[in-house]
Amino acid sequence: MASTALAIRDLHKSYGEVRAVSGLELAVSSGECFGLLGPNGAGKTTTIEICEGLLEPDTGEVEVLGMRWKTHERQLRQLLGIQLQDTQLSEKLTVTETVRLFRSFYPDGRPVEDVIALVQLEEKRTARVGTLSGGQKQRLAVACAIVGNPRLLFLDEPTTGLDPQSRRQLWEMIAQFRSEGRTVVLTTHYMDEAERLCDRVAVVDHGKVIALDTPRALIASLGAEHVVTFTLESGTAVPGDDQLHALDGVTAVRQELSGFELTSTELRRTVPALLSLVERTGSRLAELRTHSATLEDVFVSLTGRHLRDA
Repeated sequence: MASTALAIRDLHKSYGEVRAVSGLELAVSSGECFGLLGPNGAGKTTTIEICEGLLEPDTGEVEVLGMRWKTHERQLRQLLGIQLQDTQLSEKLTVTETVRLFRSFYPDGRPVEDVIALVQLEEKRTARVGTLSGGQKQRLAVACAIVGNPRLLFLDEPTTGLDPQSRRQLWEMIAQFRSEGRTVVLTTHYMDEAERLCDRVAVVDHGKVIALDTPRALIASLGAEHVVTFTLESGTAVPGDDQLHALDGVTAVRQELSGFELTSTELRRTVPALLSLVERTGSRLAELRTHSATLEDVFVSLTGRHLRDA
């Protein structure tokens, strides 16, 4: 097994005048769960579809499990599992029939019943696909992706639109797949998902990797452990940037349409100092919130946008 499961070098892909991918480079090691993070339109899905052999790049090189699509397409089809953002399955087939159909495409796949159990659909094995809930359909799509016993699994927004319980069930399945020493590449908008599942993440914006490291290291790169957001009542005085920067523990200040965002090394010092400043300047707080620094805060720091922004 190659030590590098996926290698991308100087990848470019455009749709007319729109550059979806612009010089993207990254390497995914065998056995790790690797996450691609970024807003809609950042180039994540285009990159994944090129790696899956569904799109041709304009220029650049992609090696999957040490092979290339132009010369090893048949071998790669047997070694990959793919779950798309929107998987359309025949609604008349049952769960078991659907998984058995996908299993028939592979000479060395997994037992159908084992896969159904892995995605926790035993009670729905005889149910038709059209009767399943959104979360159950998503788990079935993952079952179809792993029934071929893949060495590398691509998951494109696997938990979008799912309720919290369904999301956690999919997380458990992905963790179990990983425990077998296999490789997972996923895209996601959910930062808790990336922090929970991924060994490393790449933050992608405008078709390029702008940051790459472990979730913990990226968060530490902010230089602060906490984020304070606050808004003021309309018509009240607004503290100056220099006053906010001077607050105890504050390392960065960002003004947004809805208010201000401060990164802080010591919450216990920053919040009292902020309250004191608000009182001195005659301002009135409308809202005050604090949270531990996350990968979304990293993205905002790097790009000035939130991950949920298109």
